[in-house]
Amino acid sequence: MNLLVIGGGYVGLVSAACFAEMGHHVTCLDINEAKIAQLKKGEIPIYEPGLEELVRREQQSDRLTFISSYAEVPKEPTVAFLAVDTPPSPSGAADLSRLFAAAASTLDAAEHYTLFVIKSTVPVGTSKKLRAFLKGKEPSQEFDIASNPEFLKEGDAIQDFMKPDRILIGTDSEKAETLLKEIYEPFMLNHDRLLVMDPASAEMTKYAANAMLATRISFMNEMARLAEVLGADINKVRRGIGSDHRIGYNYLYAGLGFGGSCLPKDTLALVTQAQSLHVEMPLIEAVRLVNERQKRRLGEKMKRYFNEAGGLAGKTIALLGLSFKPDTDDMREAPSLTLVEFLLKEGATLRLFDPESMPKAKELIPDSPSITWATSSMDAAKGADALALLTEWKEFRRLDLEELKRTMKGHGFFDGRNQYSPKTMASHGFDYFPIGIKETMAEEAFV
Repeated sequence: MNLLVIGGGYVGLVSAACFAEMGHHVTCLDINEAKIAQLKKGEIPIYEPGLEELVRREQQSDRLTFISSYAEVPKEPTVAFLAVDTPPSPSGAADLSRLFAAAASTLDAAEHYTLFVIKSTVPVGTSKKLRAFLKGKEPSQEFDIASNPEFLKEGDAIQDFMKPDRILIGTDSEKAETLLKEIYEPFMLNHDRLLVMDPASAEMTKYAANAMLATRISFMNEMARLAEVLGADINKVRRGIGSDHRIGYNYLYAGLGFGGSCLPKDTLALVTQAQSLHVEMPLIEAVRLVNERQKRRLGEKMKRYFNEAGGLAGKTIALLGLSFKPDTDDMREAPSLTLVEFLLKEGATLRLFDPESMPKAKELIPDSPSITWATSSMDAAKGADALALLTEWKEFRRLDLEELKRTMKGHGFFDGRNQYSPKTMASHGFDYFPIGIKETMAEEAFV
């Protein structure tokens, strides 16, 4: 089938490439001409494992084409996937202006029936509002609207798209349902993963899913704070509760809080929409509050650690990992940004390193004589009074601890992802500060 995907960002690009991989002929439109020029060369503006190779392969097969103008939209597609950004507005509500503009421009270019499929994350009721908006612009044009939320994890997006847990369709139109079943049929050869419901329920399912994941993360981070005070080990607690089949292990890791493009934005949009309807959501508000506090956790630990040594002013701190999670260069709402801001205000000097997100980090972190952009883990550690591990990239899991100890000036190790064993770190001469586990000082290993 011939498909149009509007939006060359994370969701749109992954969707377009994966649809093409399954044999559809896909045109991907983005009005950012520089981005499209880059994509036409096979260069990917984001880091996602396997995506660059997939895009190039589908371009070479002529199943994937990139355009930057609605005047170039082919006449054949009857299905247009809307995958544009819906960023938070100043009020916290999702800004739908780009979504509505994209749909209107597509309808202007259409010469026949068009099915608009909303893949962007949108507030409940958006499908209904978009229908009324388009009817007001082109009352005689035939079209349908369906909600088809994405459930992609950054770092594993291709696998999630090609082998989805579920495919969610929200529509009241039999024609739209039939078309989408045909499009997704290649993704369901093993068993039917399709769930069809009304548009409002589909839209809310996306928000509810992300709110649930965010809740699990904040719950564990709150338990981790208590575990430190009581002398419990949050990793053992995780295994203990995760073995209960009613709970499971996913999203139960204590750390620095959630970031990225989905959980912070979607929980905020959910709370904002509820407030506009005079519906209280104290649980989701608390989830967000816990998360913001957790982002400051390592900074608080560092300040306490250096308190007797004159504070953080003048200290050199190495930060390993800047993106909000591994296998992505996404810096949106990353906990590292909170820590960098805190440490700079305290007068510290920073040495920063991330395997993939350095270019995007430099766009968000202001230039400062107190910041050095390192070329490797060991380069970041040179002369550092302390080191903080913020993102659990694989290459940070097996650091040469002996070399690290020789490279650093001090011996404070702040593990924001609990990647190391307290006893091992102490035996190598580090003062070790994990999350939700007893802090271990180097001298304790020799007692």
